[in-house]
Amino acid sequence: MDSDSRKSPNRFLFACLSLKSHPRFPPSTSKAPPPLSNSPLLRSLPMGADRISAVILDLDGTLLDTERATGGILEEFLARHGKALDAAMEEKRLGKMHKESAAAIVQDYGLPMTPDEFSEAIMPLFQERWPQAKALPGVNRLIKHLHNHGIPLALASNSIRKHIEMKISYQQGWKESFSVILGGDDVSHGKPSPDIFLEAAKRLGVDISKCLVIEDSLVGVRGAKAAGAEVVAIPSVQGQDENYSIANCLLHTLLEFQPELWGLPAFEDGLQSALPIEPLFIRGLGGEVVSYDGFSKIDITAGKENWYFDTGSYEFIPHQVWGVFIGWANIEMHGIYKVVVCIGWDTSSGVAKRVILPYLIDHTERHKNERLHLVIVGYVRKLQNEGSTSMSEALRVFEEDVNIARAALDIPVFSLPTSSSLFVDAAFD
Repeated sequence: MDSDSRKSPNRFLFACLSLKSHPRFPPSTSKAPPPLSNSPLLRSLPMGADRISAVILDLDGTLLDTERATGGILEEFLARHGKALDAAMEEKRLGKMHKESAAAIVQDYGLPMTPDEFSEAIMPLFQERWPQAKALPGVNRLIKHLHNHGIPLALASNSIRKHIEMKISYQQGWKESFSVILGGDDVSHGKPSPDIFLEAAKRLGVDISKCLVIEDSLVGVRGAKAAGAEVVAIPSVQGQDENYSIANCLLHTLLEFQPELWGLPAFEDGLQSALPIEPLFIRGLGGEVVSYDGFSKIDITAGKENWYFDTGSYEFIPHQVWGVFIGWANIEMHGIYKVVVCIGWDTSSGVAKRVILPYLIDHTERHKNERLHLVIVGYVRKLQNEGSTSMSEALRVFEEDVNIARAALDIPVFSLPTSSSLFVDAAFD
């Protein structure tokens, strides 16, 4: 990654907001997000009904958190050969064909083997980890929703078909949801060539201009645009939003996706203005609990390594977790509380760093040097537009958020009682 891309401002963070107000945002607040009518990406959104007839999805980094599940494998492999991994160089390879990446890795690191020998040695290590790869937030919801509404779905990945089928075999209901599954070995040229998207549209029986492609990698976005599809980009690498400006729409997470903007059936699964999600665990945060507007917020200790998430550890949350969430907080020695949690990425320093700010509900006591563990169980809304506000403003919660948390966390689907082994034993041992 070049230095300019790291320092680019986040100008496209909220380009896919609806023109109407977000239904979960407090209408009375003076801190509502500014209008987006002048956004170049918003102007390109399809506003007419029935614009999109089919959806084509990428796999790794878009649907599956494969990169983090297999994190550290290449670094360890290189270390055994006396080489140090270049993270910036590897980021540029995301989304490319394995054959192409293998040849480049052997050459770039001067490995004493052929690309085929490299593949034969490292691929079994990746395959061992694939069962650990989890669906990214919002993915199962989207696949089930579109499939249930009869929207044709295709899976188009630069992975070879055999590997795609292995990966999705661990995800319940995925294989039968896709009418078309294509790998890089099914076409003459992989992404960023448009071939795989054109072939997917052909097999779906839909004109490519009526297809919506959802991608995380720049090579995938370029290929989809070259094919003539509409494109939603959800980058798996943070701090490079400017590089994705060719996409019709840029999101931080599939939880932000609004199908109705594309003429697709709208979601109707929220409860008390919150969306249930599979629990996400954040362990071992340190900080000070301070009083804030009738409740408490937790100032995570600045400079502590555990404030930023280790991208190589699968225990921590995916990069595409971004927004205002609800859940449960365990403050060691003080108990368990309902919590609203703001999560995002700060790129103001030129290097993307994970930021998190929990707000305890119905708790006003001050505590210093506390150890905190979180379980996130629901999604409320996206953050305010960091492009026009400070990070502290973007991470602010409102009375509406707190009211949503109070009501939703009393519903069984959001609850994690103190007797739950998932919450007490597994999460906080």
